[in-house]
Amino acid sequence: MISPLLDSLLDTNHVVLDLQGKTAAEAIWEIVELLGTRGELRQPKEFFEAVMEREMKSSTVANGGVAFPHARTQLVNQLLLGIGRSNRGVMFASEPEKTVHLLFVIAVPQQMVNDYLICVGSLARRLNDDATREALLKAATPADFFARLRET
Repeated sequence: MISPLLDSLLDTNHVVLDLQGKTAAEAIWEIVELLGTRGELRQPKEFFEAVMEREMKSSTVANGGVAFPHARTQLVNQLLLGIGRSNRGVMFASEPEKTVHLLFVIAVPQQMVNDYLICVGSLARRLNDDATREALLKAATPADFFARLRET
């Protein structure tokens, strides 16, 4: 079960199921660009730069081929979640021995750190399960992806 806060952030229009990028920067940009074209993220380039700066300080790669790139910023008024999946895998320079297949890019308003922690904690608990990750890798559509993420 995922938290109600996380559930409220799931939007099928914020999902890229076939990331083309081979590097972390390329894949993260694909997701950020999508959020920018939807109009919910002001100044996507600046947000992308903040995410990459944060990633250089401390890797957001977790076990199981998952990463949670994020940045605290004034460029959003509410938490915003963009999701990407790469079948071939994405290389993060900070973790070259780990291939990432699931990316959860999170834009965090400066004042909403506690909500961010609830969101990422809920995601991490769900994605710690091998069967959940495998199901997400097989999802055919964004709606299917979310249905599999929500399964208990």
